[in-house]
Amino acid sequence: MARTVTAGPGPVRRAGRALASVVGRSGGAVVRRVRRSTHKGGAGESGLAKLIELHAVHSAGDMLVTVALASTVFFSVPTGQARGRVALYLLITMAPFALLAPVVGPLLDRLGHGRRAAMAGSLIARAVLAWTMAGVISTAGLGLYPAALGVLVASKAYGVVRSAVVPRLLPERTTLVKANSRVTFAGLLTTAVAAPLGAGLHAIGAPWPLYGAFVIYIAGALLSMTLDPKVDSARGENKARLSASEEPYEQARDLPGSGDGVGGAVGDRLVKGGGRGRRGGRPAQPPGLLGVGSSVLHALQGNCGLRALSGFLTMFLAFMLREHHLGGLSAAMSLGVVGVAAGAGNALGTALGAWLKARGPEVIIAGVLVCALAAATMAAGWFGLVTVATVAAVAGITQALAKLSLDALIQRDVPEEVRTSAFARSETTLQLSWVIGGGLGIVLPLNGSLGMAVAASLVLVAFLVSVRGLLGAARRGGGTARARVA
Repeated sequence: MARTVTAGPGPVRRAGRALASVVGRSGGAVVRRVRRSTHKGGAGESGLAKLIELHAVHSAGDMLVTVALASTVFFSVPTGQARGRVALYLLITMAPFALLAPVVGPLLDRLGHGRRAAMAGSLIARAVLAWTMAGVISTAGLGLYPAALGVLVASKAYGVVRSAVVPRLLPERTTLVKANSRVTFAGLLTTAVAAPLGAGLHAIGAPWPLYGAFVIYIAGALLSMTLDPKVDSARGENKARLSASEEPYEQARDLPGSGDGVGGAVGDRLVKGGGRGRRGGRPAQPPGLLGVGSSVLHALQGNCGLRALSGFLTMFLAFMLREHHLGGLSAAMSLGVVGVAAGAGNALGTALGAWLKARGPEVIIAGVLVCALAAATMAAGWFGLVTVATVAAVAGITQALAKLSLDALIQRDVPEEVRTSAFARSETTLQLSWVIGGGLGIVLPLNGSLGMAVAASLVLVAFLVSVRGLLGAARRGGGTARARVA
């Protein structure tokens, strides 16, 4: 017996070493495959690969926070009480957000030398807030809502900076739409992994998804400081002057790709060595956010309609399918089918953005508005499992493509020295559009055909106010500069 016990640890140790070796090789293979994917197309050399990986980490942390909040605010109570809780959450978080978010852009405009620190700071702030929420999530007290607001503002600040630095990390022969789609698609993949992970952590206890988010955010903060140093370069930039001006800039040759593609589009407005140009002996003034052509404005209008559609479908279907099931399925199965359709549509739209050949972002936005309007109208006329899943999938595809195109237009047409302000204002407007759509979904009677008719009306309004301007801008050559979108 003694000899057996003494001899026992040897085989155990060998089995353990073999298992560790297999796991290590498998993990190493996965890491190498992921890195090959993120580094392809020159992204490793340009620095875009690290931004893709950072966004993946950011998205995973945000998904864990979302799972924790949804489980507490929505799923833990009956439908009637949940509608009140969700409405309260939107009111307490969105009203202050509408006031705070416009301040984010001008502040970030002044961080030309600190963009990596700004992204790291937003991740650290969310880590602290996630840990704070973990202490109050079980009771869903009012202290939960200010912390959730802080997470929302910090997440949007990160998103603004991330969108603003993409042109500085753009690889050769890569379009803005493709670069944005690669970044977004990485976030979608990690979101798909983090969602079941969050559900598993929630099964252990309500605070555990937030503890997981804390760890992920801290890792993201460290990763953000490894981004290429040119992210912090402020060459060719000016302080933002938030007024319209048509004063042209001399071309700057110190920006990536200056004189060709997006670099040239930015460089045409900036001048080397601080952005001071001359016309007739006078210093050129920085152009304001309004003096960039009509493409950005009309693209934002179209995106607002699609974002309102997303918010409306999220809230309306979430409550309706809890009470009125589709196709004989249970409430959980009905919600699952619609959720999977929306997620798959979002992923497909992001993937399409990586290779879609088109005349320009304006044409893409006009096209997806038509598709969303057709799908919502069909669901209003023939409400059922197939049509509802279809409109959810189309909403995901169209929102993803439209947002990628809007980002490309801002990166193309808005001067770099005020680009973060433009991103902050567009993100705020889109967030509020989602809340307006979601609010309609909360208060509307739970009638399927009526709901889909309202959804179609939201898209129709956006179509009427934006599509003529979008197509006109595309015919005129896409505003002040052509982007590399094909």
